[in-house]
Amino acid sequence: MVTYNVNLNNKAVLVTGAAGFIGANLVKRLLTEFDRVKVIGIDNITDYYDVRLKYERLEELYSYGDRFIFIKDSIANKQAIETLFAQYKPQVVVNLAAQAGVRYSITNPDAYIESNLIGFYNILEACRHNEVEHLVYASSSSVYGSNKKVPYSTDDKVDNPVSLYAATKKSNELMAHAYSKLYNIPSTGLRFFTVYGPCGRPDMAYFDFTNKLLKGEKIRIFNYGNCKRDFTYVDDIVEGVVRIMQYAPGKKMGEDGLPIPPYKIYNIGNNNSENLLDFVQILQEELLAAGVLPADYDFEAHKELVAMQPGDVPITFADTSALEEDFCFKPHTSLRDGLRKFSEWYKEFYSINH
Repeated sequence: MVTYNVNLNNKAVLVTGAAGFIGANLVKRLLTEFDRVKVIGIDNITDYYDVRLKYERLEELYSYGDRFIFIKDSIANKQAIETLFAQYKPQVVVNLAAQAGVRYSITNPDAYIESNLIGFYNILEACRHNEVEHLVYASSSSVYGSNKKVPYSTDDKVDNPVSLYAATKKSNELMAHAYSKLYNIPSTGLRFFTVYGPCGRPDMAYFDFTNKLLKGEKIRIFNYGNCKRDFTYVDDIVEGVVRIMQYAPGKKMGEDGLPIPPYKIYNIGNNNSENLLDFVQILQEELLAAGVLPADYDFEAHKELVAMQPGDVPITFADTSALEEDFCFKPHTSLRDGLRKFSEWYKEFYSINH
């Protein structure tokens, strides 16, 4: 177990991607748990998915008053980032802003280069020129590509990405390592595994399937259902991030007179790989129980088994032993509990009555 060395109270914390799914949940948790923290959020609110969800999340954060400051801009705008750092002087930075989605990266590569590479470079430069105690940033389980060895460990080789999205995330890890080495910036990268939950991302299977079933459309189950995913509930992700924020890797000098990079990578996943067909079954049951779909809904007529998609991988499965060892924490929300919370939220948010 590590000893926390970053006190978040009386600190200014920058969260990029603050209107995003993980970002908004993190900001809410920080403002709730640390009564003297100030959070600066930045997000450019792209229309990659329904912006109503982003504004819904922000609405909740505004209720915390002047402890939450929101800036609508892109991290790819270097001037905006420099101004933000000069004005608010964040001591802890959590970079969650990114163009997400594996499939979208095949058709819209520009968005990934701008946000995930140029944007992250701007954050690194700002951390270099300002006193930042800890930079925490989102990587992704996609960096493991189609590695055969499971569960995926942070010690595994990750040199064969199968999508541009994965390549940008691996690049983030490499860029952070270089900046940690050159400028002694404590940084921790987090490889998130298939995050889900209420008010999440509509491009993710659980949300997308629900939307399609409600419209009477068919859901397409890839690789003929022979896919496994390590589904991780958003509250577990946030719990991991908050703990990790409070421990910055220690600064030490090497024999060469240069810093030994204060740099760490962790997996945050449920350490449990679920079969896609089982996931669909649980989702169906919870949608019925919550009253999102009528009791006589014919699921079989709305399912289609299809081939694997480019950029997809057959399995994700997180080895979380380092997280458990260092932070005494292991995500634990079961898929059924998580999908139940999502289904109940969905019914209320979209005012569904049958």
